[in-house]
Amino acid sequence: MTDAQRAPASRSRGPRMARAERRSQLLATALELFSTDGFHHVSMDDIADRAAVSKPVLYRHFPSKLDLYLALVDEQGAALLATVERAVAPIEAGPVGRGEGRAVVGAVVEAYLAFVQVAGESSTLLFESDVTHDAQVRGRVEHASAEATRRIADVLAGVTGRGRAEADVLAAALVAAAQGAATYWLRHGAGQSTQRVVDLVSDLQWHGLAGLVRPDYPYGDA
Repeated sequence: MTDAQRAPASRSRGPRMARAERRSQLLATALELFSTDGFHHVSMDDIADRAAVSKPVLYRHFPSKLDLYLALVDEQGAALLATVERAVAPIEAGPVGRGEGRAVVGAVVEAYLAFVQVAGESSTLLFESDVTHDAQVRGRVEHASAEATRRIADVLAGVTGRGRAEADVLAAALVAAAQGAATYWLRHGAGQSTQRVVDLVSDLQWHGLAGLVRPDYPYGDA
């Protein structure tokens, strides 16, 4: 067999990697493309070319573009939830002192800002996804925000003394404000420190929530 005949079988478009390493590389490549161009404007060819792999290699890891996109959505969602959990856990674990209700608001806003600082434009996969025509897909995309809202409602229900249904509404409003502020800061907030954004949004939200705190709330020692 000549060298020319052997070439197609031995040709490789990129360095050999372990399966897990290759999967991570493909996810990172797709994340960059989806974040800048959106789901509908990126093809599997685009991802394979950017990652310097053949399409069969790409399809061995992800059977379809949607499977790849949803894998990224799940990754980003897990990162957001972990950030929110770190923010609210200390407040939930200990007694709430007088005036510390504002810390709940600040922790949520700070969590969303911390997430977009790390995720950058890839936060759009959760916040501004263009793949929401299918109810099942929309549920996957919105899962992280729904879970974050639920965890925040857990905290607000105790601090405000409101029923669960009302705490859910308050948490949804707080998440929407935090997410909006974080997205705005990411794109237009040059020169504004994240702490300043946290303070501004916390003041706005807390002055509204403060009127809802029950008078007999059993505060811990401040």
